[in-house]
Amino acid sequence: MVVVCVMALTGCKNEQPREQLAEVSQTDSLQKIIVQKDNELNDMAGTLNDIQEGFRQISEAENRVTLAQAGEGADKAQQMEEDMRFIAQRMQQNKQLIAKLQQQLRESSFKSDELKKTIAALTTQLGEKEQQLQQLRAELDEKDIHISQLDETINNLNTDVTSLETESAQKTEVISSQDKALHTAWYVFGTKSELKEQNILVKGRVLQGNFNKNYFTKIDIRVDKEIKLYSKQAQILTAHPAGSYTLTRDAKEQYVLRITNPQAFWSTSKYLVIQVK
Repeated sequence: MVVVCVMALTGCKNEQPREQLAEVSQTDSLQKIIVQKDNELNDMAGTLNDIQEGFRQISEAENRVTLAQAGEGADKAQQMEEDMRFIAQRMQQNKQLIAKLQQQLRESSFKSDELKKTIAALTTQLGEKEQQLQQLRAELDEKDIHISQLDETINNLNTDVTSLETESAQKTEVISSQDKALHTAWYVFGTKSELKEQNILVKGRVLQGNFNKNYFTKIDIRVDKEIKLYSKQAQILTAHPAGSYTLTRDAKEQYVLRITNPQAFWSTSKYLVIQVK
């Protein structure tokens, strides 16, 4: 008995460190994930701050140019030239920083719709600043104040901003398409003979052959959560978790399918087949 107790105690002592080591390992892994996300967020926040500071400096330089236009003398012209060069260069830097922020978000494990909207807004702001720069240049040209080598810089910037806006719009469209595809599902209800005619039901098996997909109705699972079946008899043929929906009767004793948990309901299949009579 003494030997058995000693062995049991020894086993408990050995088991406890193993459990503690497992907990420490899990904690370390979680801590690494948190640190990684913190680093990613800090990097993106740093880039975002640089962009915002750039826009602030651009606005200040624009104000100086506007005020200087009312003055005269070589000093004013030289100051305007320096400010215009600074604006063009800082806008070029901001364009590169916005592209960098887009790349950081793509490579990050942190996904945020709000940050995507912020990047789109910054791209729009860059385009607006480019138009303001064009206007300033036109105003200076009217006063015979021409800044050498500035035309090429502004023209290149205009091309770069347009490319950035096009790229942002294309990526937004791709994300939107992916989002729609992710939340799209199809359903159909019909009699047994109707389902057979469309190869949806073949020898008692559903969706096994080359069935007619055009016979299905496409829905957005975030919006469409109720399907009226217009029948007093209904049977769901595809597999969906039992707790994710209810099949109840309306005032006319006809069945209505209500999807109470869309994510769970459509997790097993994006196709819903219901046999009615």
